[in-house]
Amino acid sequence: MNGYLWIKALHVISIIAWMAGLLYLPRLFVYHCDAPTGSPTSETFKVMERRLLRAIMTPAMILAWITGLTLAVQGGFFTAGWLHLKLTMVIILSGAHGYMSRCVRTFAADANHRSHRFYRMLNEVPTLLMVVIVIAVIVKPF
Repeated sequence: MNGYLWIKALHVISIIAWMAGLLYLPRLFVYHCDAPTGSPTSETFKVMERRLLRAIMTPAMILAWITGLTLAVQGGFFTAGWLHLKLTMVIILSGAHGYMSRCVRTFAADANHRSHRFYRMLNEVPTLLMVVIVIAVIVKPF
C-alpha cells in the first residue's frame, strides 16, 4: 500500500505541474499577440513558451499519464464509470495540450493569426475539463 500512496502523490504533483502550464501558456499567448513580430518582447515570449512546454508541461503530462494508468491498474478501476469519464476528459485535455504545442510552433514561426480573445477563450478549456475530472474522481457520480 505504501508504494500505491507514493505513486498517487507523484500523480497529484504531476497533475498540478501540468495544469499550471495548461493555465499559464494560453495567458502567454494572450500577451504575445500584442507584441510586435520580431520585437525583443516577442522573442522573449517565444523562449518562455518553448521552455514552459518542453521543461514542465510535457514531462508532467507524461508522468501524469504513467502514474494515473498505474493507479488505475493497481486499484482495478477500469470497470468504474467515473474512470471512463475521467479518461475521456484527460484525453481531451491531452488534445488541448497538443493544440497548445502547435500554437507554440506557430508563434515561434511568427505565423500566428489568432486574436488575444481566442487565446482568452482557449484558457478556459483546461479549467472546465479539470472541474469535470475532479468531480468524477472525488464524487464518483457513477
